[in-house]
Parts: sequence; structure tokens; C-alpha cells
Amino acid sequence: MLTQLISRVRRNHGLEHATIHMLSAKHKNFNAQGNSDHRGFRLNIYGDISQDDVVQAVEEAYRRMKGGEHQLAVHPNCGTVLLTTATMATLAAETTFSMEQKRQRRTSTNSSVLINALPTAILAVVAALIVSRPLGVHLQAKYTTEGDLKGLQISRIRQVPPSLVTRLFQLLLTPGKSQLKVTSYAIETIDS
Repeated sequence: MLTQLISRVRRNHGLEHATIHMLSAKHKNFNAQGNSDHRGFRLNIYGDISQDDVVQAVEEAYRRMKGGEHQLAVHPNCGTVLLTTATMATLAAETTFSMEQKRQRRTSTNSSVLINALPTAILAVVAALIVSRPLGVHLQAKYTTEGDLKGLQISRIRQVPPSLVTRLFQLLLTPGKSQLKVTSYAIETIDS
């Protein structure tokens, strides 16, 4: 049961990414953010894209993935990649400061530890940023998305009111463009 539930989430997540790929190929001035669960995915569009364009993108993504284009399930701006990057950068900085603290035989971090470790911490974070992106993409492809939709079918695509979280993402993704239109869609799937 749990394995089937996780599989559904991963396939919906892959279809979400493929849909964003389809929209990106046809439209340039927009941002998108989505989240997937076992029932389907929610897609939030920041920009002027019609409902017909969204429906066509979902259907094309589905058709292409069913046709074997499983790589469409992976997207470079996925939360998995962002989380991997943030985690690795944080660990790199923390490790560097801890090592300097031990080197100075200090029980806590002080200005001396911070000043001495800062150049190395910056280099460690840069190295983590370089390594984390391909690692995040790999983790996404292996664990959080699935390109083979198997028996997944689209059951309904409907416009829904943007949530409070969607409005927050609007501020983060479109700074200085608060007038940018935000539209949310619920894409529901079933497993046959």
C-alpha cells in the first residue's frame, strides 16, 4: 500500500515537471511552482498563460511521457535540487566553522573562529554548490520523480483559487512584479 502511494506521488511529480517543460518550450515570460501528492498535482502559474495552454501542456506532457520520454520527469529547478543544494552548502559551512573551532580549541564559536574560517567556508560552500546540483538532479531522478507513468491517467484538470502559500511564492518568484497574474490548477490523476 505505502509503496503504491509513493509510486503515485513520484509519477505525479514527474508529470508536473514534464508539464512545466512543455509550458517553458512555448512561453518565455512566466514562472511556475507546483506540488504533487497521490491524487495528482497542483500547478501555480505566474504570468499570462491561458487555461487552454495549461490543458494542452498537461496532455502533451502525458502523451510524450507515455511515448517513452521519461527524462521529462526531471527538472533542474525542482525542490529536491534546491533542498540538496541548501543542505550541502549548510553542511559545508558548518563543518568548516566546527573544524576551525576545534583547531583553536574553543568550546564555542567566536569572532576569531568566524574570521579565520570564513575564507575556507566560502570555498567549501562554492564547492558544495557545484557538486550539489548534479547530485540533486540524480536524487530527484532516483527517488522523488518517476518518468514511467505506467497506468496513471489524467482524470480532471480544473482551475482552483490560488492558496495563501501560492501568494507567498508569487512574492518570492516574481519580485517587483506583484501585478503578474497568478492562476492555479488542480490536475487530478487516477491509476488504472
